[in-house]
Amino acid sequence: MKVLFVYPRFQRHAQAHPELLEYVPMNEYLGSPSLGIAALAAILPKHWDLEFRDDRLQDAARPTDADLVALSFFTAAATRGLELADYFRAQGKPTVAGGLFTTAMPHVVMEHTDAVVVGEGEGAWLQLLKDFEAGGLQRRYERVPVDLAALPPPKVSVYIDNEGANFHPDDYPVQLSRGCPLACHSCILPVSMTKQLREFTLAQVVTQLEQLGSKGKRACLTEDTSWLPGKGNRLLESLFDHLIAEGKEASVSYVGISMPMILATPLALLKKARRAGVKMFYLVGGFDPVTMKAFTGKDQQQLDRAYKAIAKCLEADIDPYTSFLYGQDDDDVGTVDRMLEFAKKSGIRKAEFAIFTPYPGTPSFKRLEAEGRILSREWYRYNDANCVYQPKQLTPDQVLQGYLRLWREFYSDKAYFRDRCHDERTIQF
Repeated sequence: MKVLFVYPRFQRHAQAHPELLEYVPMNEYLGSPSLGIAALAAILPKHWDLEFRDDRLQDAARPTDADLVALSFFTAAATRGLELADYFRAQGKPTVAGGLFTTAMPHVVMEHTDAVVVGEGEGAWLQLLKDFEAGGLQRRYERVPVDLAALPPPKVSVYIDNEGANFHPDDYPVQLSRGCPLACHSCILPVSMTKQLREFTLAQVVTQLEQLGSKGKRACLTEDTSWLPGKGNRLLESLFDHLIAEGKEASVSYVGISMPMILATPLALLKKARRAGVKMFYLVGGFDPVTMKAFTGKDQQQLDRAYKAIAKCLEADIDPYTSFLYGQDDDDVGTVDRMLEFAKKSGIRKAEFAIFTPYPGTPSFKRLEAEGRILSREWYRYNDANCVYQPKQLTPDQVLQGYLRLWREFYSDKAYFRDRCHDERTIQF
């Protein structure tokens, strides 16, 4: 038996708005696929062969000898994912799908596939394969509790073996945990991975780092939940302690974090991260009370906290690569100026800018849908680079023009990045 895994393509910022390539003196970096397919490949029974197609690199809509086709996609890739599902079914291939969009909108995906997996895939994957072999696929597979400690590391070699001249990422994601007890308005994590924060073991994390290192690759630790007080940051600190004890810097490109997490984390732990080899934070904004209010011109306390968060990163000698989210209900025509002023005064060197996007499955999508403010269900436009809803204080075009201005003006005095090394000038946009 053979399964074909497919990762559908989607529009990135510079593809949706090519003018960004003129404004931004950085490398346009094509990152690795998400871990969903690699996680399922790791538990694929031995009597199954696999093929992997990354639709971003080569059109995946071509014949295959696989017995089963499995797609995994998030919202920005959903339009293409559904097109591919239709293609393979027209070729007579049973087709199944999972991922964030499928979990949020299973009724949409079921119209294009033979089966869907809702939630984490590992718990349902083996049963799905058994049902397929027996000739009786169910239409829908629900989340089954997964013991993270029993899982093998994701088979990222599936991705690395697919690298070529136009695709050779520096880093691949490594998970420390899954789930989140918080309820951020634009995050689907509590829906897709449950509200319970569950950890991998230190040994599992170290194994993944070593496997990537053996391939000359670095790890990116993307989840800011790793900094949550309690068991979240205990594992993270244990990892830093291990790396320091080994006497070698971590091969880590960045660690995800948010301003509230920075403010709540002891400076000593941030400095320990730096000693362990962490040189850059990916500082996600727009989801938390600090960055939702700091740039409205109406909350000096949160603006002060934002300045303190950046200063704390710099004191720990960690570069805060900051992501700004524009177009939320409290944003107005002055928000762009306030964001630019903050970035300059605080000393942020690298930043990215995104348009607030109400992704299906999030509290924001449900609220805006109930208010009749969702303007588009063209899922390819849900990529942080298009305004797909009706803002409260701005027009959709004002949001788009403000987003482009943020990119343009932030990088207007940073042409020096063109002469910097690859690491220095690499961002995803």
